[in-house]
Amino acid sequence: MFARGSGASSARARNRRGLVGARIVGLGVTALGAVMALSGCSVGSIGSAFRGFGWPEYGISDKSHRMYNLWVASVLAALVVGVFVWGLIFWCVIRYRKRGEELPLQTRFNLPIELLYTVLPFLIIAVLFYYTATTQTYVDKISKNPDVKVEVVAFKWNWEFRYIDSTAQGPDGQAISTIGASDYVPVLVVPTHKSILFYETSKDVIHSFWVPDLLFKRDVFPGNVENKFQMTIDKEGSYVGRCAELCGAYHAYMNFEMRAVTPENYDRFLAARKQGMSTPEALKSIGESPFATKTHPFNTDPTKRSAS
Repeated sequence: MFARGSGASSARARNRRGLVGARIVGLGVTALGAVMALSGCSVGSIGSAFRGFGWPEYGISDKSHRMYNLWVASVLAALVVGVFVWGLIFWCVIRYRKRGEELPLQTRFNLPIELLYTVLPFLIIAVLFYYTATTQTYVDKISKNPDVKVEVVAFKWNWEFRYIDSTAQGPDGQAISTIGASDYVPVLVVPTHKSILFYETSKDVIHSFWVPDLLFKRDVFPGNVENKFQMTIDKEGSYVGRCAELCGAYHAYMNFEMRAVTPENYDRFLAARKQGMSTPEALKSIGESPFATKTHPFNTDPTKRSAS
């Protein structure tokens, strides 16, 4: 009778554990489905997010690829540490679960374990610090002789782009430039696979130069403060640019477009500008859309705006 009762109790315990496990799996599946439904993400976008652990995969510069690698490596390291800690927790829960009223043997200290949880975290932090520092240095690195130099001038509420290479001068002897207006979104033309040095300055307040596809932004300060950074863009295309610093009433409409073209088309674009062509005319001469395609000017006529 005693053996039979013990077997029945064990069977009931196993059934309870099975029910708990099934509930946990069911809750996990339900939670995943709810996240996908509430976020409106497709299976493909969910897969992309998991591949990059939340970091966008569409970076178009050498710096964005380096930052992507650092992020993925850091998350993987965090997951390894997390799984190790979770494993220890569950092992302790199962191994040292209560089996009766008698307390298990109490250990005052364990030197190997104490050394492990003291030295190992320090080593992990040191490795993460090293790769973070080297990546940051790489992102901020500026070569002595970049292939292209561009000055970014921000003002309320638009942009001016000046090509300040010694050979990029118009018929008037001044640097070739493109300036935005309320009815014109300025287009910044840059070559692919060439190092581009951006100088930034502001005429009034703090702005911020941001091209989302670069996965990078840099503030633009007024006065004698000049920010600069260098990029090498590896993918042709049209990319929207924005001001990422709240700068006043029309901050939301302070957009521009970065047009990445082949080095040959970039040289042809500058040659057309040197001959006196405007930016739209020069873009059209190299087979590009003359105006911005990723963003549009703000409609300043209040009678033609749709009610919001």
